[in-house]
Amino acid sequence: MTIFRCAAVLFDLDGVLVDSTRSVERQWRAWAREQGIDGDKVMAVAHGVRTIEVIRAVAPDLDAEAEVRKLESREADDRDGVIAMPGAIELVHAIPAGRWCVVTSGTRLLASARLRLFGIPLPKFMITADDVVNGKPHPEPYLKGAELLGVNPQQCLVIEDAPAGIESAHTAGMKVVALASTYPASALDEADGVVEKLAQVQVGLDGAGKLAVSVS
Repeated sequence: MTIFRCAAVLFDLDGVLVDSTRSVERQWRAWAREQGIDGDKVMAVAHGVRTIEVIRAVAPDLDAEAEVRKLESREADDRDGVIAMPGAIELVHAIPAGRWCVVTSGTRLLASARLRLFGIPLPKFMITADDVVNGKPHPEPYLKGAELLGVNPQQCLVIEDAPAGIESAHTAGMKVVALASTYPASALDEADGVVEKLAQVQVGLDGAGKLAVSVS
């Protein structure tokens, strides 16, 4: 067992609190077909980064902002196969309010829709694609999350599921526990710990009032 002591926990959303992999892939592949783009090429870069950056990479001639609105509206409406990650609700309830937030590559519209769908509490703070200039793997999203929480980045622990998110958090100076949901554990070995399920992550308070996050 490894114990991380921290001031706050920052969660990625898709693949961590919500299992939306099938919906994401379904909508990306449908969009790729419409544009005459190889769906495998799109999926190779689609996980863990902002939609706008994926579109700019695979279809630079399109109006990226308009395509983002179209795609994320479809994803927000597509609930088939989307479920809360087992243990997600229990885990966030174990953390005092104001000491956790969500840092997602999705838009605020999409993130809020998915949290409300499963009764996962809306955090006091949330960083979305709408709030940053540079998405993951740039450190800006996680640095902004720490700033909103009012804590030093070095005192933050991140729960992530994608290599781009791990790089973002590490560059921001944070420790990372990776959940092997979207990617196999072998692709997440840059993280400071890897778990197969959220039930392996437990949160309590130590004697100094810090969060003690145990990972088994």
